[in-house]
This record gives sequence, C-alpha cells and structure tokens, in this order.
Amino acid sequence: MRVSRRNFNERCYELVRKVPKGKVTTYAEVARALGTRAYRAVGNAMAKSPGMPQVPCHRVVRSDGKTGGFALGTKKKIQMLAKEGVKVRNGKINLEKYFFKLR
Repeated sequence: MRVSRRNFNERCYELVRKVPKGKVTTYAEVARALGTRAYRAVGNAMAKSPGMPQVPCHRVVRSDGKTGGFALGTKKKIQMLAKEGVKVRNGKINLEKYFFKLR
C-alpha cells in the first residue's frame, strides 16, 4: 500500500515534534524512524511544514552535521539553534553532542 504524501508529511512532523530544545536530529534519522530510506522526502516535508511552533523543523539537519536548508534561510536556522543552545561551528553541528535519536 502506498502512503499518501500528506500522511507521510504528517508522520514526519509527529516525529520532529519529539526533538527537544537543545538537540537536533537528521533527515536520515527521521526516515529511519519511519521505516524508509526516503531522507530527501523528509527534507521536502520539512520545507512544507506549517512552521514554528507546530513543527520545529529547524532541529533537523544533514547527516554530516551541516545545517541543511531552511525556509527562512540558513542564517535564521543557525540563529534559532543557537538560541536553544546548539552551537554551530563553521556551518556544522557536533552530532556526537547534540544528536537526538528518534524511537
């Protein structure tokens, strides 16, 4: 059975809402938690999210620790993460320190 795009996006948002302030997860981790490898589809879902505070999509980053895209721009994403205590150095986040594993 094929999952509708809307249903997929809602499932992504439900998971991302679990990421606490001061932590980040990755597009790949959201995909893994959904039982798929469609990390690009997760990125597309984040781009279409209803935004803050409903979905803290600024807390989803690339698997290499780079911030990735953001509807309001990368600079704004970095500012929002910094406000929550996540340090971004040279465009990267230390995933060993800030990574949140989804269950």
